[in-house]
Amino acid sequence: MRAELWLLVLVLREAARALSPQPGAGQDAGQGSGGATQGTAWGWNRRAGESPGQVSELDRTQLSQDLGGGTLAIDKLPDNGTRVVEDNHSYYMSRLYGPSEPRSQELWVDVTKANQSQVKVHRILSNTHRQASRVVLSFDFPFYGHPLRQITIATGGFIFMGDVVHRMLTATQYVAPLMANFNPGYSDNSTVAYFDNGTVFVVQWDHVYLQGREDRGSFTFQAALHQDGRIVFGYKEIPIPVLEISSSQHPVKAGLSDAFMILNPSPDVPESRRRTIFEYHRVELDPSKVTSTSAVEFTPLPTCLQHRSCDACMSSDLTFNCSWCHVLQRCSSGFDRYRQEWLAYGCAQEAEGRTCEDFQDEDSYSSSPDSSFSPFDADLTTTSSSLFIDSLTTEDDTKVNPYAGGDGLQNNLAPKTTGSPVHLGTIVGIVLAVLLVASIILAGIYINGHPTSNAALFFIERRPHHWPAMKFRNHPSHSTYTEVEPSGQEKEGFVEAEQC
Repeated sequence: MRAELWLLVLVLREAARALSPQPGAGQDAGQGSGGATQGTAWGWNRRAGESPGQVSELDRTQLSQDLGGGTLAIDKLPDNGTRVVEDNHSYYMSRLYGPSEPRSQELWVDVTKANQSQVKVHRILSNTHRQASRVVLSFDFPFYGHPLRQITIATGGFIFMGDVVHRMLTATQYVAPLMANFNPGYSDNSTVAYFDNGTVFVVQWDHVYLQGREDRGSFTFQAALHQDGRIVFGYKEIPIPVLEISSSQHPVKAGLSDAFMILNPSPDVPESRRRTIFEYHRVELDPSKVTSTSAVEFTPLPTCLQHRSCDACMSSDLTFNCSWCHVLQRCSSGFDRYRQEWLAYGCAQEAEGRTCEDFQDEDSYSSSPDSSFSPFDADLTTTSSSLFIDSLTTEDDTKVNPYAGGDGLQNNLAPKTTGSPVHLGTIVGIVLAVLLVASIILAGIYINGHPTSNAALFFIERRPHHWPAMKFRNHPSHSTYTEVEPSGQEKEGFVEAEQC
């Protein structure tokens, strides 16, 4: 009986062993299928706190969860994980190319391989800190629709595009691939060079270091201004994340900006005018996207200023509210660098409810604005035309008002009105003034030739014993971004400068 029980147990054990799978069968099958995909590195282990559906940047896989069955489906992302980021900024269309994009390499201008007679290394900018120098282009560069022939290169990684150099140099009107507190004078290998071949103007900051953080490495990047209006930022070496660059001593930003200036009477000095800057547009790049071997391309979009006739202006389908000013023969939205003239000539009021046919029916039009727009007609000095900016540069002094209406800007200066015909009284006054001057000259000659005469003694007795002292106000010097003279301070050749 006991033997029969043992026999039954053995039969059941063998039957159970026959029904169960072999221990290595499944593993061998998995290894066989995995061998075909071994080179793709699937490894999709999720990190702690990472929810299903998130993408692991290291594994480059996408996880999605099936809520019905509770299983995970794994989809392989394309091998090239970088993407072209495109954005519309009204005035420009920007395209950001990642490090692995072929377009990034195509947009970089290798100035070392260019015609060295067209490459200039600015000696002063390459050996100083916080300096700026004006350079003349060989072509008209359209910036926000305005043709420019002169730009100002700064050591701080940006180009100032304004007409008047002021203490708010870093606040607006700039093309900034990477604006920061760079000091090209720290190293002999640091240079600020520019290249102009007639169709493109390139400024390159080569092996420049951050002031006070020289141990973090050198930066190499460039900005290219193309004749067709395109602007390209190329980044060759960005050793640290831009977000880690301190902005306590200098603004840190990348992008574009433009503004218009309005002349207003100064409240402190009534006989002078004050320039007020209004920034009407800005493009800010994401600092985290500024990395080594990346690039950004800005393509200009159509603006109102491109229209040269009333019909083209009024029929424009642009996003801007274009209006035609018949006096100035200009199409504009009212927000550009010609804002002063647009207000002074009353273009906004002129265009209200009028068509091109109405302008054509007019026999003539006035070439000067209404007198109500010109409260000041004399040539007066400005109060903010300084060539320096504060050492701690901020943007608080710039009035950012892209939607400024007419209330705050209407009381502005207008061009001089044409004078009235000369009357008889004016002629008589001129004659009397000439006679008075002639009498004074003759009296002086007589007194000088007759020193003992009563007239001469009269003036000698009453001459002042103490002349009034002349007082001069001593303005403090701002050492930031002093404009330097480029003449005689440049040399040809880019490679030669790097070897010095």
